Amino acid sequence: MLGIVGDLVEDVIVWLEEPIRHGTDTEVEIFHTRGGSAANVASFASRLGPTRFIGCVGDDPLGDSLVNGLAADGIDVRVQRRGATGTIVILIDQDGERTMLPYRGAATLLEDVPDEWLDGVELLHVPAYTFKGEPVGHTVTGLIARARQRGILVSIDASSTGMLTHYGVDKFLDLMKELRPNFLIGNQSESELLGLCIDGGAGPNLHLLPDTIVVTKAGADPTVVLGAPEGLIAIPVPPVAEVRDLTGAGDAFAAGFLVTFLANGDLKSACVGGHTNAARVLSSPGASMPD
Repeated sequence: MLGIVGDLVEDVIVWLEEPIRHGTDTEVEIFHTRGGSAANVASFASRLGPTRFIGCVGDDPLGDSLVNGLAADGIDVRVQRRGATGTIVILIDQDGERTMLPYRGAATLLEDVPDEWLDGVELLHVPAYTFKGEPVGHTVTGLIARARQRGILVSIDASSTGMLTHYGVDKFLDLMKELRPNFLIGNQSESELLGLCIDGGAGPNLHLLPDTIVVTKAGADPTVVLGAPEGLIAIPVPPVAEVRDLTGAGDAFAAGFLVTFLANGDLKSACVGGHTNAARVLSSPGASMPD
């Protein structure tokens, strides 16, 4: 079973039909979808294998709807209920690129996760968003330590350059040295900011994480895996015909990568599984896949 801990929120997806016209109207399409990086990974992974979601969501009708939606996907949902459910407004320009305006709400209120919520989990995946905010940051750090004591593999997603900058790059690297995740997944901008992967090769800070396999996505360019026993691995990305919305593509990659790795333990196959899964979300609004 793949376990994922983190945010479950509503995404308000705004597809811009033209550049924003400040001070007046701009033509758009708007979609309301489930969001939160952790919840997205859980939903995508549930199509591929047993999945559990751990988090906190508001004690409100929106929270009810989001929890019921995850459960309907066949996910084992373990949530605490308090506060108000968060919302993220995501602006998508004509090239598919995102600008995110997050209010995480109750997602930051997770605390005192029971030991039994880890039962049966083989790999625990944690978006870095969960480290920003309290009490969730302290809670998740402790949960990772308990997972490692049980022999559970740990994956961390670097989440975003904005989050890393606000949190502090050096502080984040120190946390990774302390937690020693088996995998750290990021895109090219995030890996470069952290000094882990530069121009498809080892960055100056890679040596700080000797126990971690660093996976760097680079859009249409090859995905690079550093820190593997076999050395640097570069896996080509198949072309995608239509790209309208990049939201959720990284979460879909993580789901495909991790479930495939759990199935066969092969890093190249895991990247191929990640690429295949990510390609399915690029033409639909938000972190959603066509049926």
